Amino acid sequence: MQLKASGALSMLAADHVAPVSYGLPIGDSLIGLNELIGERIRLSFKGVINCIHCGRKTNKSFSQGYCYPCMKKLARCDSCIVSPEKCHYDQGTCREPEWGEQHCMRMHYVYLANSSGLKVGITRGENIPKRWIDQGAVQALPIATVATRYQSGLLETLFKQHVADKTNWRTMLKGGNALIDLAAERDKLVAECKTEIEALQEQFGLQAIQLCDVAESYEFDYPVQEYPTKIVSHNLDKNPDLEGVLMGVKGQYLILDCGVINIRKYTGYQAELYC
Repeated sequence: MQLKASGALSMLAADHVAPVSYGLPIGDSLIGLNELIGERIRLSFKGVINCIHCGRKTNKSFSQGYCYPCMKKLARCDSCIVSPEKCHYDQGTCREPEWGEQHCMRMHYVYLANSSGLKVGITRGENIPKRWIDQGAVQALPIATVATRYQSGLLETLFKQHVADKTNWRTMLKGGNALIDLAAERDKLVAECKTEIEALQEQFGLQAIQLCDVAESYEFDYPVQEYPTKIVSHNLDKNPDLEGVLMGVKGQYLILDCGVINIRKYTGYQAELYC
């Protein structure tokens, strides 16, 4: 095998075609992965991690790519990013008010997706459809638009009393998802939460929270030659070298004949790719 690229790892790039077209950003290179499926590759961690925000070396990565000081000070690393209903912008305690205004005080979508089964989630418009590809979803459907991230969190909280809000990554990587009638699931969910939705609309206004009765649905096909029957996750911190035949790519995972690796987890890791 020869050295193909070296540098800091970043999240997998993806284009919504059939099947999804993946690229591995490593340093200044973007390595096409679809054409490497069926080939032997080696990914070697060089023992250096750089924060993806400030660039400083860090012994440990926090929040998928940040050093500890940045993790503690950046709004994008705050708990309200994972749980938007905990937004504290209006209390004057947002870590970065300008960043919050740019990223959170804007329209979001609430959606249903089929990744390891039916789930509910939220995303900004510019992340469609990549958000769903990153989750390994085979289907997705926007079901509501809301004026702010905080409001999307409140609506998602209502829905997740009836539907999961997380992907079981092990189940997702085994493939074999049965297709779901997402429109029917949307109608059922909206009916179950009708009273609570109306209360939110009364609180924030009808224009702030709008249900999507008609929306474009999405389906995704992934470049996987063979799904694993047993999931073995590779940890670059414990074993810096991963070598095997690339069997496919789904979500943010490389699937090899010797195990799987979540590339997003290792954002900022200095590595070399051989093939």
